[in-house]
Amino acid sequence: MPIENIFSGNPLDRCEIERRDENWIKIRSEDPSSKFLLILGSKVIVRDVGEIELLWFGIDDIQELDLEYHSVLLGMSNDVTHFVIDMPEVSEKSFPFEKFDGSVLLDARDVALELCSTDSGILAQSLAQLNWHRRNGFCSVCGQRTIVKRGGQKRECSACFIEHFPRVDPVIIMVISDGENCLVGQSKGRLASTNRYSALAGFMDQGETIEEAVSREIMEEAGIKVKNVRYYSSQPWPFPSTLMIGCHAEADTTEINMDSEEMTDVKWVDRKEVLLALDGKSETLNLPGPVAIAHNLLKSWATKNFD
Repeated sequence: MPIENIFSGNPLDRCEIERRDENWIKIRSEDPSSKFLLILGSKVIVRDVGEIELLWFGIDDIQELDLEYHSVLLGMSNDVTHFVIDMPEVSEKSFPFEKFDGSVLLDARDVALELCSTDSGILAQSLAQLNWHRRNGFCSVCGQRTIVKRGGQKRECSACFIEHFPRVDPVIIMVISDGENCLVGQSKGRLASTNRYSALAGFMDQGETIEEAVSREIMEEAGIKVKNVRYYSSQPWPFPSTLMIGCHAEADTTEINMDSEEMTDVKWVDRKEVLLALDGKSETLNLPGPVAIAHNLLKSWATKNFD
């Protein structure tokens, strides 16, 4: 069975063929059966009625809100077309929540664990696409304004007509083991501010394989040589738009030579301490929660469930 991390499990057909027809997209965006997801920044409107689920709006709801918006096509399920809308910068108080039973605006990171896997996958696609559109309003070649095409699958320059497509940045994240110990690190910034350790990670470089990226990053951050790199699983991470590629590898050397410019600490921890930390019971080690692939990577190593 495939390993499912949070933000995976998107069930939508992304309409590769249908989205080539701009008229079809327009008709579907006005169809009473179509559904619309509303996102404000990194927050999403959900319904909380005992269980939390994505709140889908109809076109009548959207028109009644009287917003200036452009919908982005997500895909279809059971012949129902799904779109996402990037809401304008309005406060939560100005949105008429009382009209929609159980509706609430929540941060995507916080709500992801509460959503079913299909909803979290759709949320990842929505956030990643909107984040890309927010950053690509102008052409990187000539600087002129770009126009949304194919329901949001691309933007085209209004002047030089160069096509721009959404990008995904691959990041490798890996658990390195010498047998009964694994390597964890604390990078400067987010991890250091939360006093949390995690599996080491880094962006892939151009012209580099996954195995080469794992070896390079571990050498750069910890000064350790690795061998036997094995792929484990992957996770979309829509902050703003990365693909986390999880791997396991064995340590070929064990002496740490940390890059102090990037890391605040790198250390070996034993299996028992990792198991305690994953359950939130360790007094010395704080690890990422289940929303992150790092949690599942460390858990799979600690429970010897990754072969």
